[in-house]
Amino acid sequence: MKNEWKEQIAELLGESKLLLDTASLEKYSKDYYWYSPILEPKLKHKLAEGIVLASNEQEVNQVLTYAYSQKIPVTVRGAGTGNYGQAVPLEGGIVLDVSGLDKVVEIGDGYVRVQCGMKMGVLEKKVREQGQELRMYPSTFVKATIGGFISGGSGGIGSISWGTLWDDNVLEAIVYTMEENPQRLVIRGAELHNYIHNYGTTGILTEVVIRLCPSKEWVQSIVSFESLEDSLHFAHALAHNETIPKRLLTPMEWPIPSFFVPLAKHLKPGAHVVFLETEDGTLPSLTLFAAKYKGRVSHVIEAAFYHKVLGLSDFTWNHTTLWALKAEPTITYIQAGFSPENFISQMQQIKAEYGDEVLLHFEWMRSGVRIVPGSIPLIRFTNEARLYEIIRFFESIGVSVSDPHVWTLKGGAAGKLNNMQKKKLENDPLGLLNPGKIAVEI
Repeated sequence: MKNEWKEQIAELLGESKLLLDTASLEKYSKDYYWYSPILEPKLKHKLAEGIVLASNEQEVNQVLTYAYSQKIPVTVRGAGTGNYGQAVPLEGGIVLDVSGLDKVVEIGDGYVRVQCGMKMGVLEKKVREQGQELRMYPSTFVKATIGGFISGGSGGIGSISWGTLWDDNVLEAIVYTMEENPQRLVIRGAELHNYIHNYGTTGILTEVVIRLCPSKEWVQSIVSFESLEDSLHFAHALAHNETIPKRLLTPMEWPIPSFFVPLAKHLKPGAHVVFLETEDGTLPSLTLFAAKYKGRVSHVIEAAFYHKVLGLSDFTWNHTTLWALKAEPTITYIQAGFSPENFISQMQQIKAEYGDEVLLHFEWMRSGVRIVPGSIPLIRFTNEARLYEIIRFFESIGVSVSDPHVWTLKGGAAGKLNNMQKKKLENDPLGLLNPGKIAVEI
């Protein structure tokens, strides 16, 4: 790409909106792809040629219009907390940072309209001031942006009650296309599936409307068990118990809890644990319920400290992987879906085959009308062939796997990949939006 475009972008938006120094190129061209020992060597040298900082929709429009005219690739970025290289520019060009679009437009009864760069931790605080809360958020919510979560995530804390992003949790999105004259599309209904978990390949989100729910006071607790089987039976039963409202339900086998250094004094060596967020006032019922499954409540964080100190959710979902990596740098992970009926048998087969080479933790969640045991197993990585042998074993016993060691969108995107490919061709006819992340013929 010729250097003239940099001067012209600076003239369009102002010099402060364009970053060209080496440190900025390195910082803004990366996300958390290094969780994967397979992606890390493939992506570590990929860099944008320039970083553009947008703070409003007009600037997004200007950048897309200019980049289209010059055939410059554009990769959109929020906070860069994704794990699959979603925000890594495979073909250079521009990384368009939209974290400057960070305003709440409107808070209504059961919804919030917000710009895509708003950090989810800030948004949670703002809506709780109005007596509401986010239905769900990722474990990275202190840093993650709402647009990045919708474009690269799927579920998180709250999914035990409210499901995934596809479960009517996104009501509307404002999307810009990559054309000679970019369109500002207002997307609602089933059409939203072309833009949820799209890696910014089918259009760039600038504003979204998401559902809220009435806020609750949440108490956090750790329930300890002598056996992994008992912890999973408890988690399954609690997931289906509607008398104890929940925001988090995460069973973990030992030695995963040993990786959580800040919690060391609250964790008994050798104990399998379940991390919970339940509505304040439910602790007596929860204690009795746990006892039925040979569990005991071993640590409690009172509701008054919720989101004011390091919380249990900071050790769940893919933050579990982060803590594990700090303890054992060779650990990696996969994303798996266990059978709601046969998860105990599947767990036992995996442990019999791999022992501590594969460490299991689960996230009970809703998906559509079902309650399912999702999982992000930790793998003590040796080589790529062995990793894919483990994946094939999971699949052979009926455990579905979404491979986090590739940067391309696959059919796991809520089964909507074919429609997304068609929308990519329609909205991005030159294939300039985050090229290489979705397979289409241009």
